[in-house]
Amino acid sequence: MTQPGSLFAEEAPRPAHPFWSWIDAALVFALAVPCLFLSALLSKGLFALASAPPSDAVKAITLQFVAYALWFGVLVLLLKTRYDEPFWQSLGWKVPWPRVGWTIIAGPLLVVTVAVLGQVLKTPEIDNSIEKLLHGRMSILLVGFFATTLGPLAEELVFRGFLQPLMMRTFGIAAGIVLSSLPFALLHGPQYSWSWQHIVLLVLASTVFGYTRHRTGSTAASTLVHATYNLTFFAGFLLQRKELFS
Repeated sequence: MTQPGSLFAEEAPRPAHPFWSWIDAALVFALAVPCLFLSALLSKGLFALASAPPSDAVKAITLQFVAYALWFGVLVLLLKTRYDEPFWQSLGWKVPWPRVGWTIIAGPLLVVTVAVLGQVLKTPEIDNSIEKLLHGRMSILLVGFFATTLGPLAEELVFRGFLQPLMMRTFGIAAGIVLSSLPFALLHGPQYSWSWQHIVLLVLASTVFGYTRHRTGSTAASTLVHATYNLTFFAGFLLQRKELFS
């Protein structure tokens, strides 16, 4: 029998993945609103200290960034204090991952697919809240940076890294991926005035992100697809709205 502390002692087996529960998920998502409220208070304090009034883009990005930071702080504490497990590894952040070449082109191909389906569904033109922030080059760069880096990173870690494994364990692979996509789509619903066509397209895009996460086993892979998807849409939008640079 191996004695504790022996050179040849076996490491304790790692818990099955996902090792967190629906109670943990309920706690994390319940704290999203308080984190957003606290972010609004902190952001307001930061803006009050600024020498000049910030732009609407700076206000929106700061609010969202602080909210994400607080929310992920909750998740880090949960994984560490309750399970003593590392954050990135627990949420499936793995580099490199299988099928890297496919994930590089998946985002732009998904944009083409969504654009074609949008025509078929006769998706209405909507002045979403993001467009209203695009005034001046600095605001465009700031929104573009967030939409193609921190935004996809945070959303993939939450929906594909944390929620999807629970959904798949409970409802199976296919249903778990789709069900994980619904709250993602609903989160963006207000941005598109709850147009059902946009919701359908968001569920489709989110399902592709989830499928990528499942097939590669990496949230880094789904983050790349999500980021290049946003980047392609953003670039196309800017090409159509050249007056934004004037």
